[in-house]
Amino acid sequence: FDWTINPYRGCEFGCKYCYARYTHEFMEYHETEAFERLIFAKDADFRQFGKDLRAVKPQEWIAIGTATDPYQPAERRYEVTRRLLEVFARRRGFQLAITTKSDLVARDVGVLPIVAAGNSLRVNMTVTTTDAALARLLEPMAPRPDLRLAAVRTLTAAGIDVGVFASPVLPGVTDHPASLEAVARAAADAGARHFWAQPLFLKDCARAVFLPFLDREFPHLSWAYRRHYSKRSYTT
Repeated sequence: FDWTINPYRGCEFGCKYCYARYTHEFMEYHETEAFERLIFAKDADFRQFGKDLRAVKPQEWIAIGTATDPYQPAERRYEVTRRLLEVFARRRGFQLAITTKSDLVARDVGVLPIVAAGNSLRVNMTVTTTDAALARLLEPMAPRPDLRLAAVRTLTAAGIDVGVFASPVLPGVTDHPASLEAVARAAADAGARHFWAQPLFLKDCARAVFLPFLDREFPHLSWAYRRHYSKRSYTT
C-alpha cells in the first residue's frame, strides 16, 4: 500500500503479539497496557478529507487499519470508519483495502458494495486460528473466529472481495500444518477469495507484552522465542 488511514489510535482487542503498540509511544504512553486501555477516536474533517484524496494517484493503494482495528468496539459509538466509507461511496477510481479481525465489518454490508462499485475494494479478515480457546488467549477482546468467518460469509454473499489473513503465524502455537489448513479450509468455505499469512513480527514494545505472556501460557517455548527474537531480530 501507498497510503494508510487509521481511524483510531490504540486498539481494544489487546492482542498479545500486536506490533502497533509503538504508536502510543509517540504520545509518551509507555505502559505495556496503554495501547488497549487508551483509545483515541480521530475527529476527522471529512470535507477536508475529500480534498486530501486528490493527492492519491490512481494506481496507489489506500490501506485502512494498519496500526489499529477500524472495527474495534469504539466504532460502534463513533462510526469514524463508517463515515470514511461514505466518503469513498461518493468517489470513483480508488484502490482500498480494509484489514480487521472484527465481525462488526458486516454492519456495513449496505455501503461496502457501493464503495466497491466505483472503486477497487478488498476486505481482509484476520483469523489467526480456528481454535476459539486459543484465540481468546492470544486476542482476549477480539470476536471469536467463527464470528469473523460468519462476517466473511456475509460480505462475500454481498459480492465483496474478501481475503483471510492467518497472521501472525506463531512458532509452536499456530504454525502446525493442521492448524493452518483449518484456517485455510474455513476461509474457503466462507467464500474468501484470497488467503495469506506472515510470520510473527516482534518490535520491542510487542516483545515486552508477548514474552511474559509466553512465560505464563507456553513456558516450554520461552527459551526458543528469546533466542530467535533477540533484541536485534524482529522475525524468525
